[in-house]
Amino acid sequence: MSRTAAILLAAGSGKRMADSVTDKVLAPLANIPVFSHSAATFAASGVADLYVVVYRDQRQMLELTALAPTPTLFVPGGSERQYSVANALDALPADIEQVFIHDCARPFVRVEHLIALHKIVRKEEAVVLAHRVTDTIKLHRDTGHLKTLDRNELWAMETPQVFARELIVKAYNRAANRGVKLTDDAAAVELLRHPVALLENTHPNPKLTTPADLPWFEYLHQSQQSTE
Repeated sequence: MSRTAAILLAAGSGKRMADSVTDKVLAPLANIPVFSHSAATFAASGVADLYVVVYRDQRQMLELTALAPTPTLFVPGGSERQYSVANALDALPADIEQVFIHDCARPFVRVEHLIALHKIVRKEEAVVLAHRVTDTIKLHRDTGHLKTLDRNELWAMETPQVFARELIVKAYNRAANRGVKLTDDAAAVELLRHPVALLENTHPNPKLTTPADLPWFEYLHQSQQSTE
């Protein structure tokens, strides 16, 4: 029987938080750490047989130990996100066949999405939670000319992103060999020209990035609770 791991990324530097909090994944949201929201949702979904928590330093790891679901491996992060993911992939036991990769600065992931992603990845081998772009997006060239992109074809990527273990390991190796800088995990799979399925998310799933996000996240959490 295949087993699934969830890589929970918590090693980000949070530079754009401008020292408003010492650690954004440990910042309080509805009186519990941001990290705990993702951890609790994964645990409630039952999609993962193993968790790999990627931490920034020993002090953070000690705090995350009390918050992480079980069973959990703790893996040190790298200087960039893609190196943190690579470290986590290297630490996976041999019997893991599917891998969730989730930025824990996105605390609003939902149980039903995790279950749906888990079902899709077994068929498609690569699937990403995403939402449609609603703004008009233009490409600005050095010449000053603009080109309007067809927003019907534009999607904003979120996490979790979920892959067959063999596929994502091969993709990360390809990216490393070519020296490609990755903005998300699906970008690595694109290097293999492997198709990536999208699961549309119609619910807010933003990433905590700046101090202005904190009160907005509190509002989103209260709104979510009132509709459940």
